[in-house]
Amino acid sequence: SADALDELFCRKYLGGAGFVSYFLLKELRQGIDPLGPENKLVFALGPVTGVPLPGSGRNCVGAKSPLTGGYAKSEVGGFWGAELKHAGYDAIIVEGKAEKPVYLWIHDREASIRDASHLWGKNTKETQETIRVELGDNLIRVAGIGPGGENLVRFACIMNDLKDAAGRGGMGAVMGSKNLKAIAVRGHKRPKVAEPERIKEIRQWLLAHRELWASSAELGTGAFMEAHLAAGNLPIHNFLDGDFPKAVDISAQQ
Repeated sequence: SADALDELFCRKYLGGAGFVSYFLLKELRQGIDPLGPENKLVFALGPVTGVPLPGSGRNCVGAKSPLTGGYAKSEVGGFWGAELKHAGYDAIIVEGKAEKPVYLWIHDREASIRDASHLWGKNTKETQETIRVELGDNLIRVAGIGPGGENLVRFACIMNDLKDAAGRGGMGAVMGSKNLKAIAVRGHKRPKVAEPERIKEIRQWLLAHRELWASSAELGTGAFMEAHLAAGNLPIHNFLDGDFPKAVDISAQQ
């Protein structure tokens, strides 16, 4: 089923992790099995996902984690999130369990569940290639799992476009527990924005100030080692300790 999100809700929870947190808190019963049908897997887009701004293509995936037993969310890049927005959706909530392997196909607001028995056992690259050939469109974006997720490995990832991973909390295992192999998306309608000229100005400003994001583009997440150390975000001894002075020595800059 598809439901519209009202403006007040969107302004209050914004999107992404805000939507994920709200839906999981509202809909999950205490004590459920993370790999059982009662768990829910939520995909949610950020408020500017799909808008032509640098760094705006991310989405959030969340569920009760099979790895920790608690709430988990994972942020992931790639083009899948923007494609979902162009297809007319801000979030997907997956619940229950399919009787056999399936994948979800979303095309310009139309959604259908398709058999994925022939995809079960394939890695994510093979899965994406097969779906694109099957549906006749090489620009389809796929978020899917490989054998790790199928076999409920508790730290399995969900892969967007082969190279971007929702890697935290075992979201791939939750997806596998629902017999959901992939979510394939294709959309052709960009979201309307209230102030398109302002978006253009922000984009031009960001592109002109490359020093703000160059290290991330060139060096990856490791470029922020020192900043995360200062903020207490490094899981030193599983967050038992808050300081590791030599962390800077293994930063991407080094």
